Amino acid sequence: MAPWAAFPHLGDYAFDAASLQRHWDRLHLGDQEPLPKSAKVLQAWVHFHNGEFQRAAEAGLKAGGAGVTAANKATCIHANYLETREQTKLDLFTEVAERAAALAAEAPDNPNAWYQQAYALGRYGQGISVAKALAEGLGQRVKLALEKTLALQPKHADAYITLGAFHAEVIDKVGTLIGGLTYGAKKDVGLKMFQRALQLNPGSAIAMVEYANGLVMLDGDRRMDEATALYERAAATKPLDAMERLDVELARAELAD
Repeated sequence: MAPWAAFPHLGDYAFDAASLQRHWDRLHLGDQEPLPKSAKVLQAWVHFHNGEFQRAAEAGLKAGGAGVTAANKATCIHANYLETREQTKLDLFTEVAERAAALAAEAPDNPNAWYQQAYALGRYGQGISVAKALAEGLGQRVKLALEKTLALQPKHADAYITLGAFHAEVIDKVGTLIGGLTYGAKKDVGLKMFQRALQLNPGSAIAMVEYANGLVMLDGDRRMDEATALYERAAATKPLDAMERLDVELARAELAD
């Protein structure tokens, strides 16, 4: 595995196995991933929360089983926030989608196997353009995988965020009529998805950012004040780990733009 770009704030977060277990419920409020029983899988997550994303991916894949979930999340966060080479980013999302699909085949009751398929395919679709992704049938795959996630784990806040973004992006790209008839995308459903995510995880900076983006995509400038308020709330949150730090910095970048 070629070296990945480093998390720019290495050393700011210093979890170990004991401290991670104490903070586990708070850190995994969004994805509802259960506390690992394996020490090796837990160590992969230690690397993840400290921002050592490549070490997390390598350790998770080596551990296997539930470690694949840690590896997939580390790969997605690295690709989304830190990878600057577009083709490499797409390749990483493709790898995650394939690994997650294989994991779902082995463990169909694992919510995050389905969620990570949806997340990786959704980010891949954004990379090639949402319109092209829809034409290739990725939209329905994303939607079905998210619905499966929520059927298995109704408190999966991250799935609500991603499903809300699906509805907003489809309508933004193809319009309300075609979006509804062809892809089942509905404005009111998308907004409810974002709201539900924040009910489940009220301190989530990424939920606030995606909700703000969705408001602008669905309603344009007339919701800009609400969107700005959400960006400001997100930017003011205190991150507990490396991923949350990247989410907060994304909110600050949105405000700067």
